Amino acid sequence: MKKQLSMNKKIFYILLVMSIATYAKDTVLVKITKEIPFIYVNHMGQKIKVARIQDTTNILTDDYAKTSRPCPPFCIQPTIVSTGVKNIEEIELIRFMRDKVGTKKGIVVDARLRQWYELETIPSAVNIPYSVMQTDDKAVVERLFKLLGMKTDKKGKSDFTDAKELAIFGNGLWSDESSKLIRSMLKFGYPSDKIYYYRSGFQGWKLFGLTTVVQKENKKR
Repeated sequence: MKKQLSMNKKIFYILLVMSIATYAKDTVLVKITKEIPFIYVNHMGQKIKVARIQDTTNILTDDYAKTSRPCPPFCIQPTIVSTGVKNIEEIELIRFMRDKVGTKKGIVVDARLRQWYELETIPSAVNIPYSVMQTDDKAVVERLFKLLGMKTDKKGKSDFTDAKELAIFGNGLWSDESSKLIRSMLKFGYPSDKIYYYRSGFQGWKLFGLTTVVQKENKKR
């Protein structure tokens, strides 16, 4: 009986230590919101934890710490791109990633040129450079829209019923990549109610110390 009690105590203490370790591991000092400490998303087949940097002394030291760039071309962008396009910021984007991207109903779109995307991007984002849509070639546009879920009927009429919702971002408040892409997509008929404009862009994301991925090395930064 004593041996059994001793064994039970050992098991209890082992479980206690494990639970404390798990609690410590999952304890988040710097949450995204009170209710959302972090989320998980899929990026190129890899599960990525999206959270904020836990070091409360951390500051930006890269190019995104800059406050001033020559204008033009790097001018402060207007808040509204077009009527019907929804403006979002970080919390809405995170919920979009969790609720829309996670259920394959939406896509986070990095509108920057590919070299920017490959250097560093937001987890789960796919790259549709704004330059791709700077065209009058309807065949190119149609191929892209079909990849995004658009269908065409027998008469060739476009049907966007099942098209993905898109959350589009560029480098930041001072860049026009996302607004150019949005305007081009609207020009060719993509529904405005399926587009979300993250105006603060990549700089806004980094200012909150949120997780990013380095494409070529495929790791968090």
